[in-house]
Amino acid sequence: MSTHQYILAESDRAPAWGTQRSRPRLRYVTCTRYSREWTSQLHSHTCGELFFITGGHGDFQIRQDRFPVAVNDLVVVNAGIPHTETSQDGSPMEYVVLGVEGLETSADASGCVLIRLFAEEAVSGCLRTLVQETREPRAGCDAICQHLLEVILLRLARRDDFTLSDAAPAGPRSSRECGLVRRYIDNHFKENLTLEQLAGLVHINKYYLSHAFRKEFNTSPISYLISRRIQESRFLLAETDHSLSQIAQILGFSSLSYFSQCFRRQEGMSPMEYRRQRRSGGG
Repeated sequence: MSTHQYILAESDRAPAWGTQRSRPRLRYVTCTRYSREWTSQLHSHTCGELFFITGGHGDFQIRQDRFPVAVNDLVVVNAGIPHTETSQDGSPMEYVVLGVEGLETSADASGCVLIRLFAEEAVSGCLRTLVQETREPRAGCDAICQHLLEVILLRLARRDDFTLSDAAPAGPRSSRECGLVRRYIDNHFKENLTLEQLAGLVHINKYYLSHAFRKEFNTSPISYLISRRIQESRFLLAETDHSLSQIAQILGFSSLSYFSQCFRRQEGMSPMEYRRQRRSGGG
């Protein structure tokens, strides 16, 4: 796989959209040509992505759903949404990905939008110029790329099939970062997550994250993680024959006793009592 990536430096330059950090900001530009050695795996990012197909065709996957994509297609993926892409034999995909902090499109539950760009030469022209800037970066490259992103988003905003969410870009930076962490937990709660890892995702101090997250959602990041695991455990207890030890392991608890302790604290009964109650039709 041939890949070129350009990562923009941190900047305090106010974007054309409005106040600093209140609107989408370009974080990286990646240009890729698909090849067979690439192993497609579901993954997510702490920022949104604009995924422009510039050559070939293949499939895009969001969680378990797949749909075909080809030249002149744009897939907009919100932060924290698991996705991947695969290329068709004989017509390898080429694509440009713009990682954009503060980008969240008003999508359905899938967290992504597919846009056909057949008649959007202005958008294509801005994208070509943006990529050219990153391949031979010179003075002012980051500022030019940021402005080109803003032109692309403004052109897309004229369409009926693209709308930016008012929720993510409008709030202060800490609110957006807490939202990104919460969405990441929603998609990765079965994994062994720590406060340090979650803080690293959004590049802030773990103590600041804990304070800001509690202020935003009235709970700590780790308490929210445990709550999501307990929520999933209720389904596994009621709908599967997995043992309690298996459920604890599946959901990332360090031990059965810790799982039972957390479950009792949140549900007011033990996991086995909950299972018996549900199967007897009592709840």
